[in-house]
Amino acid sequence: MRIGIGLPNQVRDVRPQVIPAWAQRAEQAGFRSLGTVGRNAYPGVADTVALSAAAAVTSRAELISNVLVAPTWPSTLLAKELAGIDGVSGGRLTAGLGVGGAREDDFVADGYGPRGRGARLDRDLETFRSVWHGEPVGGGPNPAVPAGTRQVPLLFGGSAPAALNRMARWGQGYIGFSLPVSSVRPSFDAARDAWQRAGRDGTPRLVALVYFALGDGDAGKRNIYDYYIAKGAETAALVTGTVCDSPAKLEQALSSFAAIGATDIIFNTGTDDLDDIERLAEVVL
Repeated sequence: MRIGIGLPNQVRDVRPQVIPAWAQRAEQAGFRSLGTVGRNAYPGVADTVALSAAAAVTSRAELISNVLVAPTWPSTLLAKELAGIDGVSGGRLTAGLGVGGAREDDFVADGYGPRGRGARLDRDLETFRSVWHGEPVGGGPNPAVPAGTRQVPLLFGGSAPAALNRMARWGQGYIGFSLPVSSVRPSFDAARDAWQRAGRDGTPRLVALVYFALGDGDAGKRNIYDYYIAKGAETAALVTGTVCDSPAKLEQALSSFAAIGATDIIFNTGTDDLDDIERLAEVVL
């Protein structure tokens, strides 16, 4: 199982200058991937900015957005942003995308509201492919992105049938919710089923997301609760209850997600305490 760590880009009151230092230390510690948590309506650093910062100071770790709410963006601009990050990183970006679920407050750009977001994402994916193939944009010269730009690998989150079908058509795999393993297992099963129905070879990549906070577990839980309270107190309490604040809980998360077939696990942080990188690495790597 590939083990990654999340950047602290959506930690409440994050110190933005910590993000590149976090990326460097995490790669040096041996984490296979660096993830971002995305929410436009929350204090923090945008996915694309955090991923760009990480790309500039690392050379090996995969960069994953888990997940970026794609329909909040104009599709052509997002395609160019992702292509740029992928190019700067030397082809290390995997774009984890979603439609935003219940997060309607994230749709802050005029003309990009939540209505029809699923159909809009389906159209956006066609645009991404065209832009990454080098088709011109807005009457500009061909290509719209640097020569040699590749099709950025895609992962998808969400539990609706349309989301799973989108994953099976366009993606390399599925990103689960930051929930207890008992809640994630059905979505992993559904992703595998959608993959098989689509006639895809092999099995999809299955990414589990787990929160942790080791140096100051209480602060981490407060931050995570604050992040999710917009979805209601019940959801915020459920997610906060999964936070790994001890080595024993980390080991339990590893074993339980391995048991349901996770190919990857990304430990998202509840604080921007740089020393938590080594604390985590000592247990999970």
